[in-house]
Amino acid sequence: MPPSTGDRIAVIAHDLLVSEGSAAVTMRRVATAAGLTAMAIYRHFPNRESLLESVAETSFAELARAWGERDWSTDYQVQLDEALDAYLDFALERPHLYAFLFTEQRLGARRFPDEASASPTLSVLADALTSGMRAGILRQDDVWELSLVISATLHGLVQLRAGGRLALPDDDFRALCRTALGRVLDGVRA
Repeated sequence: MPPSTGDRIAVIAHDLLVSEGSAAVTMRRVATAAGLTAMAIYRHFPNRESLLESVAETSFAELARAWGERDWSTDYQVQLDEALDAYLDFALERPHLYAFLFTEQRLGARRFPDEASASPTLSVLADALTSGMRAGILRQDDVWELSLVISATLHGLVQLRAGGRLALPDDDFRALCRTALGRVLDGVRA
């Protein structure tokens, strides 16, 4: 079954965002790429913000699905390393989408602490930390605050690199992120 017009519009918006950033996603440009009139797109999305929110929700769901496919009961450190690699792959390979999802102001963005558990990606990290606590690898702690500290550390490093403040090749940057994560987790190891 072919995708609906709304789905096609969302895919076009996603692809523009990935390649050029959120500023490139205009209703007129997306409509033209979809072969629609400028006004026809509004039948599917009432405004640019709702279109971008659709892209965000779909992207977050895909990330949560991909990042959440881990068996934390097996070698915890290997799983943690693989999860960090998946996060960094996303940040380095799709910087425009990463910035849109995690750093740009947008309607519908979840806010800490009230909506922490509603975040599909922060929930994946919280689940990983909870598993480590249950297994006795990490000591009991506030899982949401610890998730926020870890995500802020990693997001900060990614943003410093994106802003040209870290002149490191990919392998060295990944090593720095691994070290930073290890230092944070050292504070809560059992």
